[in-house]
Amino acid sequence: MTTAFYTHADCQRHEMGDWHPETPLRLQAIEDQLITSRIDQFLERRDAPLAEVADIERVHTANAVALIRDNAEALALAQDNVAHYPLDGDTSINRYSWNAALRAAGAAVAATDAVIAGELENAFCSVRPPGHHATPTTPMGFCLFNNVAIAARHAMDVHGLERVAIVDFDVHHGNGTEAAFKHDPRVLMVSFFQHPFYPFSGADPAEPHILNEPLPAYTAGNVVRQLVTDKWLPALHAHQPQMIFISAGFDAHREDDMGQMALVEADYAWMTKQIMDVARQHARGRIVSCLEGGYNLSALGRSVVAHLKVLADLD
Repeated sequence: MTTAFYTHADCQRHEMGDWHPETPLRLQAIEDQLITSRIDQFLERRDAPLAEVADIERVHTANAVALIRDNAEALALAQDNVAHYPLDGDTSINRYSWNAALRAAGAAVAATDAVIAGELENAFCSVRPPGHHATPTTPMGFCLFNNVAIAARHAMDVHGLERVAIVDFDVHHGNGTEAAFKHDPRVLMVSFFQHPFYPFSGADPAEPHILNEPLPAYTAGNVVRQLVTDKWLPALHAHQPQMIFISAGFDAHREDDMGQMALVEADYAWMTKQIMDVARQHARGRIVSCLEGGYNLSALGRSVVAHLKVLADLD
């Protein structure tokens, strides 16, 4: 089994201020835990390429793309030391954000190409900015472009896949991903998230191919495991996806104060194992996982390692 680890230094140059929890240190924390766990040697490292604008515009409008590109370029040319351009109260860009966003989306697209070509069985994209809150028209919630949605659309539109699945286990609802595919039954989206909580969506009835499972604060791993067994797995098997994409947010960890859920590393490993079993049965094992949330640096690094150990069959 070959598991690739996509990342790029450009993803650490995007930042939104020293106060911001979505920090470049997140990627360094993952790197540190890869060394500590001694699994780095078992992963195939690949540089994230720059996505083409055409890749991004399969999901996002030209205006949404221009908002990031033009303002990042303006910051690079600014003479008055302006560091950031605010997109909303929680999200901003700096002069390096355009390239970082292209690398994040480019990693997801390149991983999709390599997995479908049979070069890899699966891949993890250790990239930022994250993506699952970015709607087709609006960046929000720390997210600029929706990396997983871009990759899923690429798999269908470029490679001709007829059915894919997106699994989202971030503590926040992936509203941007749902918005991208709410009218496209080729894409099954399964998720759980803390509710009520940012972005205060996902609890209302959705289309049959959108399976949202809102959970109260302090939900622990045993409840999530039962939900996955009772709800996610039957839906995934019924859909028979030809490829699975994971919005891998680790902020439902009990040590992460961005949310108030109570998962631990073993829960992420267990979920990954269930997803892999579905992928092997229906999708030739094909999985691309992209980093979303996770803001306690130690818990993030440990959880990513737990996820990768299962993807790379090291457990």
